[in-house]
Amino acid sequence: MNIRIQSVHFDAAEKLQDFINKKVTKLGKYSDDIIDAEVILKVVKPEAPNNKDASIKINTRNGELFASKMADSFEEAIDLNVEALEKQLIKRKEKLQAK
Repeated sequence: MNIRIQSVHFDAAEKLQDFINKKVTKLGKYSDDIIDAEVILKVVKPEAPNNKDASIKINTRNGELFASKMADSFEEAIDLNVEALEKQLIKRKEKLQAK
């Protein structure tokens, strides 16, 4: 799976990029249809709580899935997004198997 990480108006640290790659790669166990993933990181209003915005778009053979969350840290926001996408992938898989 190809993972693109885009950080808007800042450079994401190597440690953060490794964390994102590890978490997003785990989504592959829920579906073999995943082609690639795009992660966008933004800082909204510096010095405010919950100002880290992370969104993940996953392209699959059957369309795309998207999740966007805000949290105190990018790691927390990525964890929340991965959880949401896991649920979406499971739901999609159940729908396809029902057909």
